[in-house]
Amino acid sequence: MSLSLRPTTLRAANDFVAQHHRHSGRTARNGGKFAVAAVAGGEVVGIAIVGNPVSVTLMDGVTAEVLRVCTAPDAPKNTCSFLYGRCWRIWQQMGGMRMVTYTLASESGASMRGAGWKIAGTVRPHRRWANKGREQRDIYVQPKMRWEALAALSTPEAVPVADKREGEANG
Repeated sequence: MSLSLRPTTLRAANDFVAQHHRHSGRTARNGGKFAVAAVAGGEVVGIAIVGNPVSVTLMDGVTAEVLRVCTAPDAPKNTCSFLYGRCWRIWQQMGGMRMVTYTLASESGASMRGAGWKIAGTVRPHRRWANKGREQRDIYVQPKMRWEALAALSTPEAVPVADKREGEANG
């Protein structure tokens, strides 16, 4: 069964996530730049939501994050890779230079490898202070892998701001 892509609303994509995602819920209300749906046989079989990077250190104006990819149980086998690859192509058409996403360490990452993405690092589990410092919540309890797709950089000026700062001393 062949897959095609169509735009969808963030609301419809989040509704799909709420119904089908294994471990994550809806994205934050202001978290999305765009959403796309994978369609097979006239039915939506998967969605992807792309937004600003959650990590402040990656917010450089040319980096986006795939916040959610979710497929229906009956989706064709390559639907996730299809969505990651198409999101990256769309972001590049919009002038983007980098796209990131995260998987739990327990997940294989086959979909990202299938779309040509590379592992860029590991993110340790952490806690976040909520309610103005009165309560601590677990964000996740196992490491995550950060995956990245990068555009070919033709000139030093094309290097994203966050990359220029890497390795510089703070001060």
